[in-house]
Amino acid sequence: MNNKLIGGILLIIGTSIGGGMLALPIATAQLGFINALIFLILCWAIMTAAALLILEVNLWHSVNSNLISMAKTTLGKFGQAIAWFSYLLLLYALLSAYIAGGSDFLQHLLLTFHLHLSTKFSALLFAGLLSLIVYKGLGSVDYVNRALMSSKLLAFILLVICIFPFISFNDLFRLENSYQLNIILSSTTVIMTSFGFAIIVPSLRSYFNNDFFMLRKAILIGSLIPLFCYILWELTIMGAIPIHGNLGLLSMYHSGHSTSDLILALNHLLDNRLVNFLAKIFTSICFATSFLGVALSLFDFFSDGLQIEKKGLKKLVLYALTFFPPLFIANHYPHAFIMALSYAGILCAILLILLPAMMAWSGRYIKKCVLGYQVAGGKFLLLSLMMIALFIIILSFIY
Repeated sequence: MNNKLIGGILLIIGTSIGGGMLALPIATAQLGFINALIFLILCWAIMTAAALLILEVNLWHSVNSNLISMAKTTLGKFGQAIAWFSYLLLLYALLSAYIAGGSDFLQHLLLTFHLHLSTKFSALLFAGLLSLIVYKGLGSVDYVNRALMSSKLLAFILLVICIFPFISFNDLFRLENSYQLNIILSSTTVIMTSFGFAIIVPSLRSYFNNDFFMLRKAILIGSLIPLFCYILWELTIMGAIPIHGNLGLLSMYHSGHSTSDLILALNHLLDNRLVNFLAKIFTSICFATSFLGVALSLFDFFSDGLQIEKKGLKKLVLYALTFFPPLFIANHYPHAFIMALSYAGILCAILLILLPAMMAWSGRYIKKCVLGYQVAGGKFLLLSLMMIALFIIILSFIY
């Protein structure tokens, strides 16, 4: 397989399989495994189709164009304003969630070495180290991400193998009777966020030197691998950890320390040092790879939207805009990991489903700017995506 293709696939996987994956079994516990499996497949199909639409629209523009430029040329100033608003809120929510979750985990990890750090300092340490990699550029993110992803996938496989003997399949395949719309909505938004890799598609175009065949292949392969891993993760965690009880998944959902509680539950229920060690390694890398992908996307977004070159002092301005606001949010709301991911899911519906469908509709059927590659499905696909996004958005305001 082409070296570039491997790098692109790993960047997509790294952006997807991260902090959101850790929240999946906690957020979907009330649905039960069977229902969670159905929603995982549906959300994957929706988010992958929308990501391919972003690629299609991006190819109508020059290299290094991000969603701001794309929305402006296809939807005008109103579309540009929606893109600005939703993109900023989405990526700030994601970065805030990953900093909050990462610092909570880092704090818990360092306690095992008898090092006591404040929540604010652990958040600063977590964000500070990773932000320097993003500041150095896409090449640095690529190489660091490759190393982290290799370790993460190995840790994930070993972790699943170690936990598998403890799975209770009778409990796992018991159907839950939780079909309330608010439960389905809150679960779906977290699942959608876990497939929010489309934010990195414009950045990947320059990485692949405008080779859209490679880009499309990277998106398809890079989205299927997280789907497989999510299904396996849901099966493993929901089968090993009970839904109810003090150490249950529902208890974690309402906890302010979801990630560290998950590690504690695995350690307590399985009483296995290897599982505990692998869980810590996997968790730490999950937060790191997601942070890198999202931060890189936001960095490039600001560069495109504000027309600021990534050079000299101007690059420091981009650095400050990218990292200071989410660090501030994470420090003031340190227990907002799952809540932030839920809000991010609503923004995903606006930015990564509704907006791509609207941009593609405008570009194809109004402005007639179609060039080469076009996602199959025609008007039916675009209308379906718009209706799904609007349904999620409206329900989110009701509940």
